[in-house]
Amino acid sequence: MIRHIVMFKFKEEAEGRSKKENIDIAKKMFMELKNEITYIFKDEVKINSEEADSSNYDLIYIADFNNIEELNKYSVHPEHLKLVSFIKNVREERACIDFEI
Repeated sequence: MIRHIVMFKFKEEAEGRSKKENIDIAKKMFMELKNEITYIFKDEVKINSEEADSSNYDLIYIADFNNIEELNKYSVHPEHLKLVSFIKNVREERACIDFEI
């Protein structure tokens, strides 16, 4: 099994929306992925606590796949690419790791 973890820091303003608005949109898009991409075994999305250090990343997405082939299919799936297109315009930073569990 492969675990995919990706974290983002968002711009204070982007695409005419506030940071919070863009984080909320991204969270909703991530939450909808499992409905569209059936080979996501398990996933979750979390937003950094408002009380936490503001230098932390703003959003984390964790998804498990049965194998690397499914992760690779996910990376080019149209629903994922739609999310990527949105995120690339509203993020400042991205960090990602994929590993076997």
